[in-house]
Amino acid sequence: MKYLSLVLLAALSIIGCQNNQKEEATASAPAKEEVKERKHIKPFKEGLPVIGLLMYDGVLTTEVTAAADVFSKPTEDGEQLFNVITIAESKDPIVTEEGLTMVADHDFSDCPQLDVLFVPSAYDMYTQVHNENIVQFIQKQNEHTKYTVSNCGGAQLIGKSGIAEGKKIVTWIGGGKQLQIDYPQLLVQDDSVVTYVEDGKFLSSNGNLASYISSLNLVEKMTSKEHREFVESYLYLDRLQDWK
Repeated sequence: MKYLSLVLLAALSIIGCQNNQKEEATASAPAKEEVKERKHIKPFKEGLPVIGLLMYDGVLTTEVTAAADVFSKPTEDGEQLFNVITIAESKDPIVTEEGLTMVADHDFSDCPQLDVLFVPSAYDMYTQVHNENIVQFIQKQNEHTKYTVSNCGGAQLIGKSGIAEGKKIVTWIGGGKQLQIDYPQLLVQDDSVVTYVEDGKFLSSNGNLASYISSLNLVEKMTSKEHREFVESYLYLDRLQDWK
């Protein structure tokens, strides 16, 4: 009996020692680093114009990034001039035509009121044109926007939404004839010679890299010629103009 008691006492001592070691290890182990909330480099600032960049699966990357490139640039003094946000039907990741995966800042339900809406394109616009949620979002935002911009096939969404009746518009090179047939209320310009056109609050371009033209022209309208020139120098556009 005495022997059994000694065995039990020894076993309890070993267990107690092991528990103490575990507690000490737990106490000394560094706490897991808290997940830090992702902070936007250019935070949303109340009072600044809101530039909304519409996105959806298959969107052409440059038609989103061109506007972001131009409107996110600060003044020469480093002052933020615009809130630039991306919007999609949901916050699920979207995949661009070029295979880039992106997640929008806002979906249609929580998108703030926009001062400018950029409507981009995809090589196949059928899905977007037949998506009532996208069409209604454009209609709703256009009630408040100071400018609504389409690039490339985004003109089809402008036509479908019916917001630019009797307005001049241009689309991708080779797409104007069908655009005029589909949406006779638009004044479709000759895309073989017209790269960019504006009519009131509606601006449009051929898209792809020509999206920089609509963005630069609009940033000049909303700021100054001097700021546009600063943005162009920031982007080294003179190097592209001289490049062969």
